[in-house]
Amino acid sequence: LALLRSLKIFFEQLPTIITQTSSPIIALPYDGNVTIKCEATGNPQPQFRWTKDGVDFVPPQLVDRTKGSFVVHNKQLAQYQGKYKCYASNRLGTAMTDEIQLIALSAPKFPKENLDPISVNEGDPLVLRCNPPASVVPSQIHWMSINLQHILQDERVSMGMDGNLYFSHTLQNDSRTDYTCVAAFNKIRTIVQKSPMTLVVKSAGAAPALSKPRILLPSGVQSEVVLLKGKELKLECLPGGFPTPTVEWIKLGDNLPERTKYENFGRMLTVASVDESVEGKYMCKAQNLEGEEVHYFDVIVEEPPQWQSEPPQSQLSVIGSDVQIRCAVRGKPVPDITWRKNGEIFRGDPEQKKRVIEDTVVLHNASPEDTAVYQCEASNTHGTLLANVNILVMNMSPLILTADLQEYAVVQGGNVVLNCNVFGSPPAVNETSANIEGERFSVLTNKSLRLISAEKNDSGGYVCAASNSEGKASITALLDVKDPTKIVTPPQDTQVVSGTAARLKCGAEFDESLESSFEVTWMKDDERIPLNFEEKYSMTKGTLQIMNVNLSDQGVYTCIAKTSLDMDNASSLITVLDVPDAPVNLSISELQDLRNISLSWTPGAENNSPVTEFVVEYEESQWEPGRWKELKKVPGNLATANLILHGHLNYQFRVYAANMVGPGPPSEPTLRHKTPPAAPDQNPENIKIQGYLPHQMEISWDPLLPIEHNGPGLEYRVSYRRLGVDDQWKESLVKRHSFVVRNTSTFVPYEIKIQSRNSHGWGPEPKTITGYSGEDVPTAAPRDVAVEVINTTVLRVSWTPVPPATVRGHLGGYNIHWLRKRSLLYPSKLLDERQSLSFPGKRNHAIVPSLEPFSEYSLTVNVFNKKGNGPKTPSCLPLHICIPDQVPILTTSNAQKDSILLVWSPPSETKGVLTGYVLQYHLINESSLEVLESREKNITAPDTTQWRLQDLQEGSLYRFQIRACTRAGCGPPRTEESHTFTPKVVSSQRDTTTQGWLIGTMCAVALLTLVALIACFVRRNKGGKYSVKEKEDLHPDAESQGMNDDTYCEYSDSEEKPLKGSLCSLTANDEMGDSLSRDSLVDYADGGGEFDEDGSFIGEYSGPKHRGSVSEPNGHSVLAQV
Repeated sequence: LALLRSLKIFFEQLPTIITQTSSPIIALPYDGNVTIKCEATGNPQPQFRWTKDGVDFVPPQLVDRTKGSFVVHNKQLAQYQGKYKCYASNRLGTAMTDEIQLIALSAPKFPKENLDPISVNEGDPLVLRCNPPASVVPSQIHWMSINLQHILQDERVSMGMDGNLYFSHTLQNDSRTDYTCVAAFNKIRTIVQKSPMTLVVKSAGAAPALSKPRILLPSGVQSEVVLLKGKELKLECLPGGFPTPTVEWIKLGDNLPERTKYENFGRMLTVASVDESVEGKYMCKAQNLEGEEVHYFDVIVEEPPQWQSEPPQSQLSVIGSDVQIRCAVRGKPVPDITWRKNGEIFRGDPEQKKRVIEDTVVLHNASPEDTAVYQCEASNTHGTLLANVNILVMNMSPLILTADLQEYAVVQGGNVVLNCNVFGSPPAVNETSANIEGERFSVLTNKSLRLISAEKNDSGGYVCAASNSEGKASITALLDVKDPTKIVTPPQDTQVVSGTAARLKCGAEFDESLESSFEVTWMKDDERIPLNFEEKYSMTKGTLQIMNVNLSDQGVYTCIAKTSLDMDNASSLITVLDVPDAPVNLSISELQDLRNISLSWTPGAENNSPVTEFVVEYEESQWEPGRWKELKKVPGNLATANLILHGHLNYQFRVYAANMVGPGPPSEPTLRHKTPPAAPDQNPENIKIQGYLPHQMEISWDPLLPIEHNGPGLEYRVSYRRLGVDDQWKESLVKRHSFVVRNTSTFVPYEIKIQSRNSHGWGPEPKTITGYSGEDVPTAAPRDVAVEVINTTVLRVSWTPVPPATVRGHLGGYNIHWLRKRSLLYPSKLLDERQSLSFPGKRNHAIVPSLEPFSEYSLTVNVFNKKGNGPKTPSCLPLHICIPDQVPILTTSNAQKDSILLVWSPPSETKGVLTGYVLQYHLINESSLEVLESREKNITAPDTTQWRLQDLQEGSLYRFQIRACTRAGCGPPRTEESHTFTPKVVSSQRDTTTQGWLIGTMCAVALLTLVALIACFVRRNKGGKYSVKEKEDLHPDAESQGMNDDTYCEYSDSEEKPLKGSLCSLTANDEMGDSLSRDSLVDYADGGGEFDEDGSFIGEYSGPKHRGSVSEPNGHSVLAQV
C-alpha cells in the first residue's frame, strides 16, 4: 500500500517484502559467491529470520544488519543446498517470501565403462543407448564418430528425444567401432562424451528378410503426455522394420492443430505454444509393405497457479468494519489454497467471527488486534503462488502529506494536478470551493485537484480541505499559468544533393521565465541526433546543419523545442538526391547474329532522382584491353539496348545510369562476347586532297580505327581520274592512310574514291569526292586599278579581277601595298613608310584607311592563292591627301530686305593651294527651325573674303555656311545666322533710314579694310609662305615635274563630277572614267556611320546629310577635319 509506505515517518507500518531472489538458484562450480536476497520495509524496522528445508536457519554471512540478505561462499555451495524462506517481522506482523531453492551443480559426466561390441543381423532394428548424465541444465545430444564427424541421419537412422540412436533396420555398412554419444550443456559451457561403441552387422548373405513395422519409441500401445499451457508439444514415433516404415499422424475426432509441424524426417509432431484446444488423443501409424502398427498419445494441457485478475491488495480499515481478503486463482489441477497470518497457518476463529471460507478470509467487526500480514499461498503439482496482504485496522483524523504553499507551474492550455495526498481513517472528505467548479476542474480519488486547459486567469492560490469524523486539515497550492512553447518557424521539406550540406531552420517562442530551461533538440527518425558528432551535425540558434549529406541522412527530422513545463515539435523530410545505383542482372541475347545483339539489365535504385539515361560501355581485349569506351546511350525509361558490334573482337559490356545529380557507378561487366571476323563495315572518312607541289596531288584520310577493321589484313584501294574529261579510273592498293599522285597538271580537278578491304572482303561502295592537284603562284596582275580619295585619311581602290585561269589555285584574295613617300608640309624630306592590307575572296575594290593627310603616296595591287602572291600592278601615280582647315571667321552685315553682306577670313592652314570657297545659305522656319529652301554659290576666286547675297526673302531668317576648298576637297564649314531687313512704310522716317544705310555702309567698308590688313599681317608673319604650286614652279624636281596638274589635288565645279584624287591606269593608257568607280563620298556617307566591307569606319569622316541641303560643288558631303 503506497499510502501506508508514505506514512512511514508518522505511523507504524506492517512489514512489506520489497526484494527477494527468484527460485531456483543454480550455482555452477566455477561461479563466485552466491547472494540470497531478502529485503523489506516497515516501521518499526523489520527483523529477519530464515528457514532451510522447514527448519530455522542461521545465515553464515549477512550482507547488511538491516537487511535479511546473506552470502554463500563458492566452496560451501554443496553444503548449503536446500529450500529457503525469509521472514520479516516487526510489532505489527510478519511478511514472508516465496520458497527459494539453491542447487549446487557438479560437472556432469558419463560413467566410465567398458562397452562390449554389439552384434546384430542385417535387417534387424537396433537402439544404441546414450543415457546422458542427469542435470537440471538442458543438454543437446549429438552422435558422432571418433574424429567428430556427425553420424548421418535419415528416415532409417535417427535420434530420439531421449538421446538414443534408433535404426529402423541395420545394414552391413552400419558396422563401425566409433559410435560416440556427445552431450553439450551450453549453459554451463560443458561437453562430455560417452565411450565409443562398436557395432557389428552380420551379413545375411542375401537381401535382408522383410519385417513388419514395430514402434521402437515410445513403448507400448498408449502413452500419456502432460505439458504446461504455452509450452511446445512434441510427440515422437520411431518405428523399426524392413523396408523402412513411413509414419502418419492423426488426431482422433478432430483435425490436427493449424500450428502443426513435422521434424526428424516426419517422425516427430510439434505444436508451438499449446492451449486447451490441443488436448486430445493422437495416433501415430507406422506402415510398410508388410503391415502397420499404431501408438496412441493422450495429450493433457495443464497450468500452474495464476491470479485470475491481480493479487489481493492491502487494506486500511476502520475499527468495527468488516474486512474481506479474497485469493482468486486459477490453475490445472485446481490449486489448493493455504492461509497464513504473520507466517503461521490461519484457519480462522469462529468465536471471534474470523473465518476462512475457501479462497476468502472474513474479519467481522475488525479491531486493531486484527492488524497483521496475511499470506495467501496457492499450489498445485506445477508450482506455488504467494501473496502478502497487509491489513491495518485503525481510526485517525485527516493528515495531508503534501507540503503547504507548494508552487505549481503549467503552460496555457496545458493540464496540471495540484497534489493533496490525504491520509485518514475513516477516509477524509474534500471540501471544494465554488470558484473551482466546472468542466475543467475535477477532484481525483487521492483528493488531488486536476485542471485541464489552463487559462491565464487560473493563476493563484488553491486550498485543499479534508475532514472526517476524527477532525479536519487543509493546505494551499500556488499555481502560475505561463505562455506555451510554440514553434513559429518550422523546418521545411527539402531535397539535398548527396555530398552537399543541408540546413533546417527551427524558430520557437516560449515564456521568458522559462528561458533557463529552454532548449532545442533534433531527432532523426525518432532517434536523438548527437550534435558535433564527427563534425557532421551542428546547431546554431536552433538551425541544424548536416555536412556532407549522403543517403543514410535521408529521413524525417523533428525539431523539439522544450522547457521544463512543455514542448512543441515540428517535422520535415530530407530527401537526398544521389546518383543512381549500378544496374544489375545484365543479360546478352542475339537478335540476328553474334554482331547484332540485345543487352538488357535491371535498373538499380534511382535514389530520388529519375534516371535520365543509361550509358552502355564496352571493353575489348585485343586492341585496348582494360579501357572502357562509350558505345550507346538509351533513355532512362528503357532497360535494353540493341547493339551492332564490330567483327573479330572479344567484347564485354557494362552499363551505368545517370540522373540530374550525375553518373552513377557502373554495373559488373558481362561475360565475354566474341564476334566473328567480317568485311569492313565502312570506308575512310575526312578525305583531304592537297597539292604542296604544282605537279602532284597528295590524298590523305583518317584511317579506320583498329576495332573497325573487322578482321586481319586491312588495306585501302585509292581510285582517281580527271574530272570533266574522258579518263579511266586509276587504282592503287595501300596500307598506309595517304597516297601521292605525281605528274599532274597544275590545279586541275580530279574525282577520288577510297574503299577499305580486309582478308574477308571489301567494304561498302565508297563515295566519290572532287579535289584539285597542286597549286602554283598566280601569273597575272589585276588591271584597271583606280584610286579615289574619300577624305584626308581614306582611299577607295578599285580594279578589274584577274582571269580565273591565271590564279592557278584557290583564290585567296587581293593585297594592296602602299608607300608614303613624303609629307607635303616637308617636301624635301623623303620617306619610305610601307604598309599593306589583305582582302580575302573574290572582289574588285577595297577601302584603305588610316592614311596620313597632306602626304604623297604610291600604291600597287596583287592577287594571291595558297601557293603565294601573283605579280604586282605597276605603281600608281603619286597621290596627295590634303583639304584646308575651317574658315576661322564669318560675319553678316548691311542686311537689306533682299540681301546680306557676308565677310570672312581665309583658313589658317590651307594644306595646299586654295582654289576658292563654297557658300551655302538656307531659309529657316523660325518657329520649327526647319530648312525651307537651300542654295549654293561657288566662289572661284581664292582671294575673295566677302560676298553679297541677293534675291533673299524680305524679313526672313537665313543660315549661312562657308567652306574653303583646295584640289583635294573642301574643309569643314563655318556657320552663321541672320535676318533680312523689313522696311517700315512711314515717310517721316525715310531720311532717318537713308542716313542709317549710309552709316552701315561706311562701317562695313571700315571692317573689311581692317580684315584685309589682318590677313596680310598674318601671311607675312608666317615667313612669307606661298602656295605649293608657286613653290613647285620655283623649285621643280624630277618627281613633281612628272605630275599632271589636272589630276593633282583637283576638284570639280560640277555636282555631277566626283572629286578625283589620283586616277591612273595601270594598263599604260590614258583612258579615264569607264574603268574607274565613280562613287562619290556622298555614296560612302549614306551608311550613316556603318562599317564598310573591309571593316573601315567610313562614317566617322562624313557629316550628316539634311533634307533640303545643297551638295558641295564636287558632290561630296561635308568632311570632318583630320
